[in-house]
Amino acid sequence: MGRALIVEDDEDVARMLAALVAREGHRVSTCGTLADARRALAVSPPDLMLLDVHLPDGSGFELLEAAQASTHDIEVVLITGQASLETSIRALRLGAADYLVKPVQAQQLRHLLSRLMRPSRLRAEVAELTETWRETGRFGALIGRSEPMQSVYLQIARVAGSAATVFIQGESGTGKELVARAVHDLSRRREQSFLAVNCGALSPHLIESEIFGHERGAFTGAERQHRGFFERAHGGTLFLDEVTEMPAELQVKLLRVLESGTFMRVGSTELQQTDVRIIAATNRDPHAAVRAGVLREDLLYRLNVFPIILPPLRARGDDVELLALHFAQQLRVQEGLGRRFTPEALRKLRAYHWPGNVRQLRNAVQRAWVMSVDGWMSDEWMPPGAADSSAELAAASAPMPLEPLTPAPGQTPTAPGWISVPVGTSLAEIERQAIVATYLHCDRHKERAAAVLGISLKTLYNRLKAYSL
Repeated sequence: MGRALIVEDDEDVARMLAALVAREGHRVSTCGTLADARRALAVSPPDLMLLDVHLPDGSGFELLEAAQASTHDIEVVLITGQASLETSIRALRLGAADYLVKPVQAQQLRHLLSRLMRPSRLRAEVAELTETWRETGRFGALIGRSEPMQSVYLQIARVAGSAATVFIQGESGTGKELVARAVHDLSRRREQSFLAVNCGALSPHLIESEIFGHERGAFTGAERQHRGFFERAHGGTLFLDEVTEMPAELQVKLLRVLESGTFMRVGSTELQQTDVRIIAATNRDPHAAVRAGVLREDLLYRLNVFPIILPPLRARGDDVELLALHFAQQLRVQEGLGRRFTPEALRKLRAYHWPGNVRQLRNAVQRAWVMSVDGWMSDEWMPPGAADSSAELAAASAPMPLEPLTPAPGQTPTAPGWISVPVGTSLAEIERQAIVATYLHCDRHKERAAAVLGISLKTLYNRLKAYSL
């Protein structure tokens, strides 16, 4: 970065920070008050400013706002003695590159300094992506020109350069992982790993080991030490998809990592430090998940620092045709054959409601490609029109009515439509019985069973596979 300014009223802390920053090759000066810092900024603006939140003559937030409003290209990292959620959110929304919690760890500061870059560079990259989007309809790996997607692009551009935790909400198939990847690729962590983990796809018995790792001998079959996702993503980004499917006891441990930056492998008592940016996603209403007891309210507050809500494909207008042409072009490159849509096929694509969103559209294009005749993809192999699709969607998404919640006269809780479990049954077994019974009650119709259970179709598939159904 070149020149660093440390604004800290505790002389011992300031001296320690100055030594650590100088060790990384920067020229360092220190100030103990807001007044001194303002004079230093006016005389010789630094490239990097480490700024304490609480100073004798005011709040560091005042100086942060002044630095962001100035024309100078200054990276600001806030230092706070208390890791409160409100402080971190305010710091990141005011434009701080990151924040550190006292006592500052040397390794943590070193990692932070290694990934800092000038705000002007980030702005230039966002401007270049915006120009590309206007010309081609592409924003990184995302495709679309509709107003809802423009809003998503703007939010990605705003949050990517910060260290804020991002919570992506949207229906299955809307591209939540692509959004997470776009945030990572525009962030200061882009040179490090991006790891994605589907919390609903992992076995409930192995998810803790997969996320946090385990020691050799921690459980039967643990023949060697295993590094979990938090260790492998160190310095980079960890994407937790379907986070509402994470077991409740693991949510407590995830909350601890978010608050302290430390965790323990399964079977270990040694704390591990982690420097990971979390991006979470869900296809459920998170507040409804809290009310249903499947998501901890305090974890939601920790994850929901910067929410991004993805629109369903049916709300994106002409993006349907743009995406269909993109998928057809991909197949053209892969197969070396040029095939086009008939006008009627494009009309049906635009009219359909796409309950499976972009993923379903990609599959439909691939099917039409395979079944095409004389180089034309006709409407014969397209989904039904708007009128048909409305009825189809309503029928597919309507949950099958279940038996009353209280037994009818003469009915016992073991009658059809009920399950009965003894006190002391494990939660995993209760879940298994509830899922299997609901699946059978819905005549093995997976979409309806998933809707009744309030879980994603992908999660239901994984559970049924685990139960050998």
